Amino acid sequence: MSRAVLIILITASIFSLGGCGQSGTDTGSATKVTPLTAATLGAQTILSSKVYLAQDKYAAANTDRGKTLSMQCRACHTLEKGGATILGPNLYGLFGRTAGSAPGYSYSDVLAASDFVWSPRALDAWLAQPFAFLPGNRMSFPGLPDGDDRNAVIAYLLLRTNAGADEET
Repeated sequence: MSRAVLIILITASIFSLGGCGQSGTDTGSATKVTPLTAATLGAQTILSSKVYLAQDKYAAANTDRGKTLSMQCRACHTLEKGGATILGPNLYGLFGRTAGSAPGYSYSDVLAASDFVWSPRALDAWLAQPFAFLPGNRMSFPGLPDGDDRNAVIAYLLLRTNAGADEET
């Protein structure tokens, strides 16, 4: 999705009025856009990395930029198979894994009790606003507000963190 289309959609969402299309008096109040959260994520179908990477937004993503941006992740996480737990859990095998279940890491109570599965959709919402996606988590990361940057990171992580991923560092 182009940046211009995304800006238009966000602007339209922010300024859409309550009661749109209904008869009666318009109060002029704007409809609040609620971010996707772990509680509202719903059931997911988990696909292979290859299928996700064939989707337009990940196929078009700049994985070189994703690699650069992933350095923010690497401050706390390793990406390699068998990688160490640093300040956060190892991310190898992330996609399709139940949140809060990587062995060898002591998760916050809220993440340990969550029941969602990591998918690109879940990670996109997490990376956009970690504290809004799962209030009470202890990851000290402010988020990546740019959707293209998140797509780049997710595409890169799909390549690097799943079984059969290229072991290039």
